[in-house]
Amino acid sequence: MNAQSKTLPKGLLYTLALGTFAIGTESFMIAGLLPSIASDLAVSVAQAGLLVTAFALTYAVGGPLLAILSGSFERRTVLVGGMAVFAVGNALAWASHSYAGLLVARVVLALTAGLYMPSANALGSMLAPPERRGHALAIVNGGMTLAIVAGVPLGTLLGTHLGWRATFGAVAVLSLLAAVALALGLPKSVGAGVPPPSLKARLDAARQPGVLPTLFVTMLWGIGTYAPLTYLAPYLAQVAGMPASNMSMVMLLWGVSAAIGLAVGGRATDRFGSFNVVIPALGLLTLAFYYLSSLAGFGHWPLLLTLPGIVLWGMATWGFFPAQQNMLVTRGGVALAPVVLSLNSSFQYAGFSLGAVVGGWTVAHLSAGAVGWVGGTFELAAVLLTLAIGRQRVPAATVGA
Repeated sequence: MNAQSKTLPKGLLYTLALGTFAIGTESFMIAGLLPSIASDLAVSVAQAGLLVTAFALTYAVGGPLLAILSGSFERRTVLVGGMAVFAVGNALAWASHSYAGLLVARVVLALTAGLYMPSANALGSMLAPPERRGHALAIVNGGMTLAIVAGVPLGTLLGTHLGWRATFGAVAVLSLLAAVALALGLPKSVGAGVPPPSLKARLDAARQPGVLPTLFVTMLWGIGTYAPLTYLAPYLAQVAGMPASNMSMVMLLWGVSAAIGLAVGGRATDRFGSFNVVIPALGLLTLAFYYLSSLAGFGHWPLLLTLPGIVLWGMATWGFFPAQQNMLVTRGGVALAPVVLSLNSSFQYAGFSLGAVVGGWTVAHLSAGAVGWVGGTFELAAVLLTLAIGRQRVPAATVGA
């Protein structure tokens, strides 16, 4: 099947989305499991947070390198093999009884996730006719959205009642099912002749006017978001005295808010333009984090008072994302869209890794309640950088490429 066909191959796209669902669930669920992992492995919560750093940093650096090295392989082989090894990585995490073993498993998971996600997005865009590529990519990435809404809270709930290893075991089974579905559903010739972008192509894309500063906005957003998210459970324990058993409900609320933010952010971007969505989203995100840390500065509060900040956080942080992607595609040119979006993914996960480090330092040297001040300050820096970049006019030849 090729992109000239007017029929959208939804079966293949949903199969790809099953893989993104598994990856999204594993990537985000660990935030709700950190206290139990730290307790079980006899490490501090800040040390447990380095598991997030290791995953995100490996994804940011190793994913693009693996994509380049695997350029001569069939896309079907990359996707099926990547998902199969992702299942193995989850099985290793399930079987780990030491911090070092779990750390190795998270590195394996990051490498395979960093290989699968760009390949799935690239293949999804190839399987659809040009006028329906947006719909195709929405289906593929819908797995990630579903993971935020359902996979993460369910994983947290499972980990709370059966132990954190059970969550990795469940994702291992899900990943294996996805690998089998990919092996059965993807034709051997699918994606043939279209290698991933080379290192030179990535560097050339970053040199486009405004692209590199915009990528740093993504990194600042990632740092600001992940510093509080990684340590949300300790924050809620400090501020509201919330037990770990309630984390699944909080993650569900955050996930539903994120899904609403994605939908609203995408529609608002089409109507008002990327710049007019990015600035308000980052501003609201700053306010949400400052609000949460303000509560921490005045003693203990009912959990109910923290929820407005968590809802606003979920909506704003993912409302920003489609607008930021669109801004990058506009500045880099449609022809370079796959390259700039791949770079954006690397900068996003680099931000996540640094956010986990900064959040860990804050928890270790200040308190879990202070992570909102840190996160909000990075979001404010992202606002200022976006304003500095300004509404740069993009050459018509670039936009219409």
